[in-house]
Amino acid sequence: MSEWSGHAQIIQATQVLINGGVVAYPTEAVWGLGCDPWSQTAVQKILRLKNRHVDKGLILIASEVSQFESLLQGLSDDQRARFSVQQARPTTWLVPHNGRAPGWIVGQHNTIALRVTQHPVAAALCDVFGGPIVSTSANPQNLPAATTGLKVKDYFGEEIDFEAPGEIGEAAKASEIRDLLTGGVIRPG
Repeated sequence: MSEWSGHAQIIQATQVLINGGVVAYPTEAVWGLGCDPWSQTAVQKILRLKNRHVDKGLILIASEVSQFESLLQGLSDDQRARFSVQQARPTTWLVPHNGRAPGWIVGQHNTIALRVTQHPVAAALCDVFGGPIVSTSANPQNLPAATTGLKVKDYFGEEIDFEAPGEIGEAAKASEIRDLLTGGVIRPG
């Protein structure tokens, strides 16, 4: 648990997630939009805000590997070990989809995108929520990702249900995306 886990605004943000709302929060490099990944209504709201098609899929973040346990079932010991090693930069892994995540999360892919976040606010949201949350950059499609809470407001106004406190981390770029089976880099970080 991070020092943020008991913060009143994190507890309030988590209640918004539980109630099907959308929360803006800082991540390692940019501001993100998050929601309960098992709430189709909440995911649809994020997709509408971003003007993003459901087929693209969405990233899920967690504060620790164990929060992804059901989504990692079926992996070999070597694959689990690769996924569990903390990387030097924020890394999102494309993990074979085992049928346990909803279609509105995986999109048209046969993988699911998972990242264990090191950002204290994002991790606290996952801790207090009790599992993974959606993590997609806070921007309408084809516009730069928000790097401040003010830019989130500029993009979305009052359509975001809650803005978590905090600042983005020191990563220069959004997370690297890697294929878990091959180790290949899909998007450099």
